[in-house]
Amino acid sequence: MNELVTSKFLFAPVQFADRFNEGGPFFMSLILICLLLSIYFLVRGFMSFRKNPSLSKKMLRLAEDSSLLGLVIGFFASVIGLITAFDSIEALGNPDPAVFAGGLKVSLLTATFGLFTFIIVRLDILILRWLQAADKA
Repeated sequence: MNELVTSKFLFAPVQFADRFNEGGPFFMSLILICLLLSIYFLVRGFMSFRKNPSLSKKMLRLAEDSSLLGLVIGFFASVIGLITAFDSIEALGNPDPAVFAGGLKVSLLTATFGLFTFIIVRLDILILRWLQAADKA
């Protein structure tokens, strides 16, 4: 049992890379860029919320926009994945459930990563807003 648990944790980066490639490297990379930009904007916002509140608010807005962009890209890629899955089913004529399930999985991976990006950044945005409000009081 311990070997199974250990092997899952040791190969987690490999599984993440596999899921990243399954979701489509182009759209998944765009979502990752949005996540990294959001984190950068949040770090700058946290670092400057006492020294320069206006810069902190600007970074907060940029983090909101970039996280929302990651979410929208995820759902856009999901719709494209669904269209691709339906095209392949239409071309085959006789729909194989495995083909359909594979298309659904690919389309859901981008949406999931977009949602993950949005949720992580949104939690940090709430913390930064709370700190900004506490600093004013």
